[in-house]
Amino acid sequence: MRRILFLLFGILLLLSACRQTPAPEQPTAVPPTVSLPTVVTEISATSAPTGQIFVPVVPGEQAAGDSYPAPSPNPSQGEGDSPPTPTPEPAYPAYTGPPLDRDQIGIQIYLHRQDVRELLRHFEALNVGWVKVQVSWKLHEPRPGEYSEELFSELDRLVAGANGQGVKVLLSVSKAPEWSRPTTEMDGPPGDYALFEGFMRTLATRYTGQVAAYELWNEANLQREWNGTPLSAADLVELMRRGAAGVRAADPAALIISGAPATTGINDGVSAIDDRVYFKAMLAAGAAEFIDGAGVHPYGWANPPDAHAADATQVSSSHNNHPSFFFADTLADYRALLVDAGAAGVPLWPTEFGWGTFENIRFEDGSRAAPPAGSEFMADNSEWEQAVYTLRAFELGQEWDWVGPLFLWNLNFTRALGPEFQEVGYSLLRFDDSRRPVYRALENRGE
Repeated sequence: MRRILFLLFGILLLLSACRQTPAPEQPTAVPPTVSLPTVVTEISATSAPTGQIFVPVVPGEQAAGDSYPAPSPNPSQGEGDSPPTPTPEPAYPAYTGPPLDRDQIGIQIYLHRQDVRELLRHFEALNVGWVKVQVSWKLHEPRPGEYSEELFSELDRLVAGANGQGVKVLLSVSKAPEWSRPTTEMDGPPGDYALFEGFMRTLATRYTGQVAAYELWNEANLQREWNGTPLSAADLVELMRRGAAGVRAADPAALIISGAPATTGINDGVSAIDDRVYFKAMLAAGAAEFIDGAGVHPYGWANPPDAHAADATQVSSSHNNHPSFFFADTLADYRALLVDAGAAGVPLWPTEFGWGTFENIRFEDGSRAAPPAGSEFMADNSEWEQAVYTLRAFELGQEWDWVGPLFLWNLNFTRALGPEFQEVGYSLLRFDDSRRPVYRALENRGE
């Protein structure tokens, strides 16, 4: 019994000693299966409280197009403070100019087999006053007197929805049906201009009081748009005259906009006629006598909207040596031609304009797409520049009282075309439907 008591007393002494002498603290182990990534923020040994393992947050892969910097150290952070919260950069440039008039802002869309309700939501988000839709005559009337119910039903829903939102509609009509042309190669006018007058009357009758304006033809100074007969501004004017007569017979209040030439810098008379030469010839043939606005396509290629061909230095690496490649030059030159022709009262309608970039354009396998041949200039512009240039162009257009609404090309041609087409470089939506900075900039421009 005495031995047992001595043994119990010894155990009690041992337990008391263990409570009085703390055991060394063991660090928290990192599971061997977890590999810590390289940390972009340098952390000092004293920045974490004693006895803790500081595992800084490593930024993950950013969403395409968003501009968020990696977290950076906070110089004022003291020992024991919480780790700094990174401040993201804006995902779009902020517009700081005078309020942009909604009625001056238009957007061109791709309509076929699209959700019209979704398109209307985009109109509301972007707060546009106009929408432009291309009407391909050859698709809407594939056979004489027979009309595509599918295409017209889509257009009916779009026009009705836009009117319900107070968004005005511009229909741009071109591309004669094959049955009406002397050739089926490329696109071009009908052999008998009375056919165009009839189609425009049918269109205006269907949308009387619902479509605010009609643009008659598109880039007719290009062979690909006027094939089957020689390029001729006078012939285009006659075609437009017949088309205008058809519209006004059904809807006298609708505005008539002349078909805009393409800005190409080419003047060989076969593949293209220089747009200034062509526009001057249109005015000489009497275009200003029956139109309400003169269509113009003042694309800027990769040049800023304020830049000019005569500037001593250029930002863009190509397409910088001819006025046709500059937004401001094109508008100024067309205005001068109108004034010289005694038609100063005719406003210019930029029915297409914009800046393309292939930043964050990818193929389905995730690989980056490059601008297609002939569009290499798009590599000179980032998505951020695309947004800045677009905002400035709308601002400039509003400053000039001789400029009508401007239609940005384009909202959603990524729905119709793949990364191998240059048109997608201009789209406000990417292939995954995420918004590019230019979309966000317009959406948040303020009023």
